[in-house]
Amino acid sequence: MKKIITTLLILLSGISYSQSTYSVNTIPTGYYNTATGTGYTLKTQLFNIINNHTDRGYGGLYTTYLTSDVDNYYENNGTMLDMYTENPTGSECEYVYGGGLQDDGTLGNAECQRYNREHLIPQSVFNSATPMYSDAHFVVPSDKYVNAQRDNWPFSKVNTATNTYSNGTKKGQNLNSGYSAGYTGTVFEPIDEFKGDIARMILYFAVRYQDQVAGWNYAMFNNTSNQVFTSQAINVLLTWHNNDPVSQRERDRNDAVYARQNNRNPFIDHPEYAMSIWGSLLNTETFNSLNATAIHPNPSNDGTINITTEANLDEINVISVNGQLMQQIKKPMSIDTNYSVSNLPKGFYFLQLNSNNQSVTKKIVIN
Repeated sequence: MKKIITTLLILLSGISYSQSTYSVNTIPTGYYNTATGTGYTLKTQLFNIINNHTDRGYGGLYTTYLTSDVDNYYENNGTMLDMYTENPTGSECEYVYGGGLQDDGTLGNAECQRYNREHLIPQSVFNSATPMYSDAHFVVPSDKYVNAQRDNWPFSKVNTATNTYSNGTKKGQNLNSGYSAGYTGTVFEPIDEFKGDIARMILYFAVRYQDQVAGWNYAMFNNTSNQVFTSQAINVLLTWHNNDPVSQRERDRNDAVYARQNNRNPFIDHPEYAMSIWGSLLNTETFNSLNATAIHPNPSNDGTINITTEANLDEINVISVNGQLMQQIKKPMSIDTNYSVSNLPKGFYFLQLNSNNQSVTKKIVIN
């Protein structure tokens, strides 16, 4: 959700996540003890951990949302947090749970009239069967109109939008280049703030239902139980996952859903699992260049950090552990393959490097 990282315990190394990226006190002790493998072995181990969750029923989703999807992060006013209409920096329409705007079969022909439940993997894919139908880890509250507009379209990067909704969410033909290359149909694109959230929810779906997913047809799926996704879809999901790190809102939501369902989203608790399972499929020139980026010296004793990378950087951001943007360098100048950032005061920072719609974040220390 939030791109600004707000804890010292998140250590992102390269574009992948290091093991035990951070500790979350609410993860039950020993919950992931059997998640010891890599690749599809790890995926099956996670399936065995999160399988057989408690199904609270389709109506029970609205009860879950009272704790899982409340805006305590933006307007911070207890209204419904809808990823399709939430505007992190401006005004928006707002829904109050129990305020009379829950979908009753009427209206919904424009935004801000009714809210309902959105299946990020469309329910038609699995014939509205349970427990998928009522799994709050990927069924989220949504504006009824935008939910209907999304229809069954896959998620990806929009080229030219045919529809743009109030918070900047878009629908249109896929951008068939860069990280989203390989698909030519209509797609749906959330705003940057929620790209990682949605990617991690969809990755959860692939693991939780790996014993069934090979039989389901969908534009993002390849009808296997191991890879699950087409190469194009996993490239989009991993790019969004890497570029938009886990936020406190997601961790809180994971806890709230766990309290109701008795299972967790592993990719929120351990973001590094996504790259461990599918990372070998993310094989682009930009990714390989960013992944090989070297930062030196680190720690630095003179307030200067040097960056060596084959990637052509579009932007360098230095972010404090409190989320404050300390420096932003757009279109930075390089000498050969070297960039530098100077005049940094003592402290811990996150160095975010952006290139060709991909991103890497590294921890740096100034002594």
